[in-house]
Amino acid sequence: MSDLPIRRLTVTAVCRPTPRTVRVTFALPPGGFALAGPDQQVELHFPRPGQDLVGRYHAVPAARRPWVRPFTLRAHDAELHTVDVDFVLPAASGEGLGEGGAVGPAAAWAARARPGQVLAMSGPSPESARPFPLDGGRPLLLACDESALPALGTLVEALPADARAHAWIEVAGPEEHQPLLGFGDLTAHWVHRGDAPHGTRLLAAVRSAVLPPDPGPAWLAGEAATVRALRRHLVEDRGLPRSAVRSTGYWRTRLTQDDAPTPEDLADARELRHRSQPG
Repeated sequence: MSDLPIRRLTVTAVCRPTPRTVRVTFALPPGGFALAGPDQQVELHFPRPGQDLVGRYHAVPAARRPWVRPFTLRAHDAELHTVDVDFVLPAASGEGLGEGGAVGPAAAWAARARPGQVLAMSGPSPESARPFPLDGGRPLLLACDESALPALGTLVEALPADARAHAWIEVAGPEEHQPLLGFGDLTAHWVHRGDAPHGTRLLAAVRSAVLPPDPGPAWLAGEAATVRALRRHLVEDRGLPRSAVRSTGYWRTRLTQDDAPTPEDLADARELRHRSQPG
């Protein structure tokens, strides 16, 4: 996605939907911005200390380029020409949500975000979009942690009026609940992590759930190891076809997004490539 044109974004508003969520509204530059559907990812470029490199990503040596992080656009207002992006802040215990237990560049930037600040964005790319079927007639299965709540929110908002879905969402506690509004019939199961290791209670909740008969496709997103375990459970224990399970690992517990992929990451990538090939 980094080969796409880079847009200059200006912060127009910052709010806190929950104690650990920062929602930043950005003004878009004029012209040519459109979304192909829900769950659309972009890349945000976060300058390193002392840098002011908005729009000049490719002119900088690779070792000194800004940090690039993928995010799902939470909302797009075509009339006001703005987009919303949600950032999850780490807990006081040091939970880093994808930055190896430390506060990463995205969370650090979001914690200080103010109107008037500028950031760079590339994407979204129609080529990288992976549409999830929302209108197949059978109840959908959705499971994620708070890192994927923005994507889940866009899927729920796009549900047709006659669609049914069950969602399991792991968050730190009840203070992190967010409204999930749409025209479809959604049953939301909020799972509170508390002091448990990340993902364990989400996995336990899905394993113990009574699923609807003849479920439709499943959408899984969040911490990579948890997503892999959820996918194995739905395929091996619940009998869902592997092709019916859409899974994305957003972050890794002890690694940053700049670290090399693990063997499990590479296996996931091979599986996704195999599933995307025709026939």
